[in-house]
Amino acid sequence: MGLKIGIVGATGAVGQKMIEVILERNIDVDNFRLFASKNSAGKIVKLRDKDMTVELLTEEVMKEKYDYLLFAAGGSISEKFAPIAADAGNIVIDNSSHFRMMENIPLVIPEVNSHVLRGYRGIIANPNCSTTQMIVAIAPIYKKYGIKRIVVSTYQAVSGSGYKAIEELENQIKDKDYPNKVYTRKIAGNCIPHIDVFNENGFTKEELKMVYETHKILDDESIEINPTAVRIPVFYGHSESVYLELKEEVNIKEIRSLLEKAEGIVLEDEPSENKYPTPLQAENTDYTYVGRLRKDIYDPKGLSLWVVADNLRKGAATNAVQIIEAIETIKLEG
Repeated sequence: MGLKIGIVGATGAVGQKMIEVILERNIDVDNFRLFASKNSAGKIVKLRDKDMTVELLTEEVMKEKYDYLLFAAGGSISEKFAPIAADAGNIVIDNSSHFRMMENIPLVIPEVNSHVLRGYRGIIANPNCSTTQMIVAIAPIYKKYGIKRIVVSTYQAVSGSGYKAIEELENQIKDKDYPNKVYTRKIAGNCIPHIDVFNENGFTKEELKMVYETHKILDDESIEINPTAVRIPVFYGHSESVYLELKEEVNIKEIRSLLEKAEGIVLEDEPSENKYPTPLQAENTDYTYVGRLRKDIYDPKGLSLWVVADNLRKGAATNAVQIIEAIETIKLEG
């Protein structure tokens, strides 16, 4: 018998990707329900050859029984409705930041820490997109070598800010005088070192997410993390320059082998042939791409790498669907 799955925020960028990924990965769904706010309720969404009407999100529909409820709405929506669904006995996978750092809520990347899902029911948090791709890339290295310090700079696509940001970039490319509304500066032809609000310590909320979420997922608060998050004029796909200070001397050949064997990673690291990952390559895929592996010139324990992934898929929708797959696999294993 197939699964009953509901998607909250089904008309947004991530919600649409969730539907797309579920259909692509052939999840056995017997009953699909799509929910949104009153502004989007009543819209028609096509699922293969079937038209579905988006329903109004209410407390009553969240009290019904589902196998899984995926939340792709804002934090305030998740804060109100996710606990209602969980109290009704449902498994909730939430893409907002609201529950990520709560002590008893698992924060999950299936390739890295799916073991925390065994026997669990309730709310499960999906990590931030930039955190997810970095950890997928560094987890095999962390397990083998240990990591003392991470310095990461992100180059993040506008799709991370939703449909309005995509439209703003499109319009600014066509018209150099088109005003900036989503961002503090014009994004076309520009880089903006500012994602989310600034904290008192000078770091943005987006940057601090990478610190605290990495600590929680790897269960290691000893790792020192220094992030800089930058918005760039790319539509889809986040890129990251990652520097690791390991606890043991770097062996590039061994690290390359670890990454080649790791789940969810595509290693593309042939600089002599100009082979390295780019956002266009990652768009509409579910992999985390890694390249530009190189040992620090001065520090034998230093390693640099370049990491790219589709922020709406592996960074959000695909990771959520993979959590469903992981739980269903755990059920089969007993």
